[in-house]
Amino acid sequence: MSQQNRISASISQEVKTAILGNINSIKSALESILIHSLNAEQRKGIAKMGDKSLAFVQKSLDYASSNPTLVPAYLDVEEAKRDLQLSLDLQNIYNQFAALNTALEDAMMISGSEAYDGALIFYKSMQAAVRSNVPGSQSILDDLKQRFPGRGNGGDKSSATGKE
Repeated sequence: MSQQNRISASISQEVKTAILGNINSIKSALESILIHSLNAEQRKGIAKMGDKSLAFVQKSLDYASSNPTLVPAYLDVEEAKRDLQLSLDLQNIYNQFAALNTALEDAMMISGSEAYDGALIFYKSMQAAVRSNVPGSQSILDDLKQRFPGRGNGGDKSSATGKE
């Protein structure tokens, strides 16, 4: 088993602080908008505007604007237009964050996988060291056995597979 190295990087404390500060700035800028927290039932039951219904919403509000005599008194067309624009603006922001989130997840998966692979290589080397009676290796292996995610029913697996 050799260790792959698809990513080799680090984030300085200064960069990490700047990134987290920028995220907090974004949260602050959107503070008056990000005030709702829907539960699963509410998310399921709420009317949703997607790609297919966007044209319907836009056309309906255009007709309502150009035909005010046909608009019910209880419909605030200008507010509906503001809601539509907010939805479009938020979708644009969301799309940028979604792409960033996917890239972050990929980098986390690769770096985590490589770290885990490194730990498995060391674990297997400790198993070999114990078989060769290398001093100090048994206590290290015993400690690692307690933490090894694939240890199942408390026993040592003779082969570290890396599967949880």
